[in-house]
Amino acid sequence: MSSLRLGVNVDHVATLRQARYATMPESKNAEPDPLVAARLCERAGAGGIVAHLRSDRRHIQDRDIERLRQNIMTKLNLEMGNTEGIIDVALRIVPDEVCLVPEKREEITTEGGLDVVSQRKELEPTIRRLQVAGIRVSLFIDPTLEQVDAAAELGVEMVELHTGKLANAFTEKFQKEELEQLRAAARAGSESHMQVNAGHGINYKNIGLINQIPCLTELNIGHSIISRAMWVGLETAVKEMLSTMATYPE
Repeated sequence: MSSLRLGVNVDHVATLRQARYATMPESKNAEPDPLVAARLCERAGAGGIVAHLRSDRRHIQDRDIERLRQNIMTKLNLEMGNTEGIIDVALRIVPDEVCLVPEKREEITTEGGLDVVSQRKELEPTIRRLQVAGIRVSLFIDPTLEQVDAAAELGVEMVELHTGKLANAFTEKFQKEELEQLRAAARAGSESHMQVNAGHGINYKNIGLINQIPCLTELNIGHSIISRAMWVGLETAVKEMLSTMATYPE
């Protein structure tokens, strides 16, 4: 059994619900329910639940975060931008973890890592406020040594390495270069005594590449698992992903 944990992102369960019920959030017919999805993921062996509360509330809603916080059995990882309104929600809900991510209104999903080097002054007070509240903080970053070093200097407990470029690499050369960058960044993060996680674009086909990155503690995966669940069911989709992760070296 691999020591690598799986956090399942349930955002796109809420995306499907919002497609019909965005204007009727209290409807008794509103479905699917992200909390039901989270419980199924936990039952299948997920080590945590991930949800991104965006400023525009395009999928996950405040009530979803409240219900997840109150009811899941593992841990809640709240992804969020560094914006005052969302910070207030985090301090009220007190998730187990917060992962600070870049957020652009026009993007479909998070594209690229947080530029910790240039945004250090803006990030530092937010990190301290969250940590004082007892929340572990992660920064979603591109896999460069400069970003890893900047994260370590800010004193966060974790970094999540952005694997999107590796996942979407169109040539073997580019794939090899991205993999080496990720391997170097993961080692650097571990040597700086931070927990190293990874996420974005990971699926059932490229997981073999991800398993070659050392020093990882957790993978955070959403879209691929929710997509697979359409054909095999959510519990089976989670179990299949865990099976692909089982070859990760101890």
